Amino acid sequence: MKALGWWLMLVGTLRLASVWFGFFDIWALRLAVFSKSPMTEVHGRTFGVWTLLTCTLCYLCAFNLDNKPLYLATFLSFIYAFGHFLTEFLIYKTMAIQNLTTVGIFAGTSIIWMLLQWNAHLRSNIKHD
Repeated sequence: MKALGWWLMLVGTLRLASVWFGFFDIWALRLAVFSKSPMTEVHGRTFGVWTLLTCTLCYLCAFNLDNKPLYLATFLSFIYAFGHFLTEFLIYKTMAIQNLTTVGIFAGTSIIWMLLQWNAHLRSNIKHD
């Protein structure tokens, strides 16, 4: 497995903690992510399902880096997630900067790495005569 695949597995595994918090420990999720916002159990479960979907994309992409549609969907999931949290911080004021920084480290690293590797896996599968 390529290094990017291992990274995506790590990020997917870390996201599983958020899934757990969303379903079973809403107060931990509130403290870890949305520290300036009241969250209901419905919000937590919705966040859990959304995060489970992005976790699944990470795992699938990690084992299929040469699948361009899957790669694009996973890449866009990082863009959407970071954009969502950025608007929560800048516009709605529901996140603390520390929480946004944590999200930014993982999403930002993933976005940049995936951009840098955009065609690398495709080229490695092309046979030269």
